[in-house]
Amino acid sequence: MTYMVLFYLHVATVIFSGSFFLLRGIWMLMESDLLTTKPVKIVPHINDTLLLGAAIGLSVMSRQYPFAEHWLTVKLIALIAYIGLGVFALRGGSKTVRMACFVAALLTFAFMVSVAVTRSPLGIFS
Repeated sequence: MTYMVLFYLHVATVIFSGSFFLLRGIWMLMESDLLTTKPVKIVPHINDTLLLGAAIGLSVMSRQYPFAEHWLTVKLIALIAYIGLGVFALRGGSKTVRMACFVAALLTFAFMVSVAVTRSPLGIFS
C-alpha cells in the first residue's frame, strides 16, 4: 500500500470519526434512541480501527514515531484525552457533565487536527 493511499484513508477516517462523534453527541443531548442502535455502536469501532491502522502505517512508512517527534507525542496524548472525554460525553453521569465533556472532546479533536496540519506540538497556538 502506498503512502498516499494510507494518508487519504487516515484523513477520511478522521473526518468520519469527528463527524460521527458530533452527530452522536447531538443525539445524546436530544436523548435520542438512535444512540442505542446496533450500527451506531459498531461502526465507530470499525472506523477507528482503520484510522489507527492507517496512522501506524504512516508512522512506520515515514519513520516518524511518538516520543521521537514531539508533534506526534502531543497528538497521541490528545488522542487519549479525546477518547476519555468522549466516553464520559456519551456515557457519563448528569447531562451537564456529558455536555461539558462533549464540548471538551470536540475542542480536543480540533486541537489534534491542528497539530497534525501544522506538525507543531502547539498546533493552532504556534
